[in-house]
Amino acid sequence: MYDVEYLTVAGQFMENCYAVIHPESREALIIDPGGNETEIIDWIAELNIQPIAILLTHAHSDHIGAVDALRDEYGILLYVYYLESDHLTNPRLNLSALYPGEEITVRPADIAWVEPDLTYQQIGPFYFEMGFAPGHSPGHVIFKFLESGFVISGDVIFQGSIGRTDLPGGDTERLMQSIREEIYTLPDETVLYPGHGSQTTVAHEKQTNPFNRMIFGN
Repeated sequence: MYDVEYLTVAGQFMENCYAVIHPESREALIIDPGGNETEIIDWIAELNIQPIAILLTHAHSDHIGAVDALRDEYGILLYVYYLESDHLTNPRLNLSALYPGEEITVRPADIAWVEPDLTYQQIGPFYFEMGFAPGHSPGHVIFKFLESGFVISGDVIFQGSIGRTDLPGGDTERLMQSIREEIYTLPDETVLYPGHGSQTTVAHEKQTNPFNRMIFGN
């Protein structure tokens, strides 16, 4: 059973950076380090964990801002799904170009995943499943730690809301399909850790999310 900690990175978008922690070795996967690298590094020290990799649910600028600083600090690899590998180096694709003076570029990924919905992954002592969940962005993935009862769901679904689809690369119909097929098929008790806001559960969103008519197409 893995543990989860998160830090809400201060800034315009209040993005959640996650650490999935092995309770015995204290090794950790860092997911979506969105910015304020000094704060994240201090937080990692306070948790007394050893990062072994950085994983991205997607490559929008508010999820990648501290990536290179953490790679340099800990000497670790960056993983991203191949459909968004070119977003890292292109402010237009990672959407930072929409905000004058805030353009962000990140060095190319060390590992670009292919076919995440067909494979289980192992990184160090961590085992997890990936799900392909586009719509908010074209190459969005989620990380399923189902034996531990949780999923890092990025910007697919939030407590009482869903990911934006009005930005370049968004697709509302595809997002609804992703929620139906990748989120609502999970066990009801599964905890969802989103890219913004508070955690929720599959059951809570199936019962209360105001976008369910769109999600189910009725």
